[in-house]
Amino acid sequence: MLDSKNSIGWGYLPDEILIQIFTFLPIKSIIICTSVSKTWKSLIQNPTFISTHLRHSHNKNQNLFLLSVSRNDKQVYTLHKEDDDDPDFIEYTSFDSPFHAPHLQFPYQRTYYTCGTFNGLVCVSYGLRNRTEVIFLWNPCVRKFLQLPSPDVTVDTHGASCTSFGFGFDPKTNDYKVVRILSMLGPLYFVKSRPVVDVYSLSTGEWRILSASASLPLICAVTSCWPPAFANGALHWIAVTNDKQFVLVFDLRDEVFRQILLPELPGKMMWTRLSVYGNSIAGFEITRGIDQMTQINIWVMKEYGVASSWTPIFTADFAFGEATLRPIGFRRNGDAVFVFGEGKLVSWNPESKEFKDFRMISDHDPFIDSYIESLVLLDKAANVAVTY
Repeated sequence: MLDSKNSIGWGYLPDEILIQIFTFLPIKSIIICTSVSKTWKSLIQNPTFISTHLRHSHNKNQNLFLLSVSRNDKQVYTLHKEDDDDPDFIEYTSFDSPFHAPHLQFPYQRTYYTCGTFNGLVCVSYGLRNRTEVIFLWNPCVRKFLQLPSPDVTVDTHGASCTSFGFGFDPKTNDYKVVRILSMLGPLYFVKSRPVVDVYSLSTGEWRILSASASLPLICAVTSCWPPAFANGALHWIAVTNDKQFVLVFDLRDEVFRQILLPELPGKMMWTRLSVYGNSIAGFEITRGIDQMTQINIWVMKEYGVASSWTPIFTADFAFGEATLRPIGFRRNGDAVFVFGEGKLVSWNPESKEFKDFRMISDHDPFIDSYIESLVLLDKAANVAVTY
């Protein structure tokens, strides 16, 4: 309940009643209400109401999925509603990316990455591959974004070869965090030393470098540009030493790293990325045989954190030169999502073993994750967050 001495509102309703009404309105209607009066705007932009609305959104179980695809070098974001009674991937709404708006003088004709999403916020980065220059936190529902300050540690100052970002939420401090890993690589991607890790906190608006006490392995690197999987309050990357790959886990609450072993199989195998799978994670792996065949495998960790519980759920073989499947994530119902050939999006049901065509094409491998509508960032002042 908000602490307010005034109870002036629509029809002289108390603030408490207005808050209950606002909580059940669609996001667009709530935004319109901020223009009705200063009293309404103050109620809606109050951080306590934003938290109340977020809890309501979680309880409502919206079953929304965010899909980001690239078309003609323009990033397109769409929300899809997934109902148990309707297996189709129906578009619920779409968002215009503000990062292409002509009034924003961005010199960012470079690579566009979606680093993650949580509680309605989307983390977006611009820059060259493995050399990100600008990072944003964006809430498309309230049409607001903020640009993160530049970290003191850069690729140039530390000679790092790769940068990788992760985004998630710390429930202990009720804070959103962006984690950046700068990996030090030599010729032929030889790992030279311990990475440099810094963390941005939305509550403080600042970056800080993690100390060696964070238990980061001495010699390792994160070389993939794919976003990590955020599950159970932790970020999960595919990391590499000079002789093996493993899952590098960073707990956002304690800000400590740990490792999870990956299955080791015969052949020239390579783990490409991780994805959230229910309350656990899944790994995507490619094995190249001497017979010019490529095998795509999906492994699921049945019991989170237990390396012995890795279980294969999907395998497909392709001859050299054939159009291949590239796994990118999972739908809420457990269907695996792939990019097929030159950009066609399809899903695969592990029970029926059948594929479903989304009838969508992307120029590059898209980003897909569950999504919840929220008012996060609505309380940020104009000198902090940009409204477009």
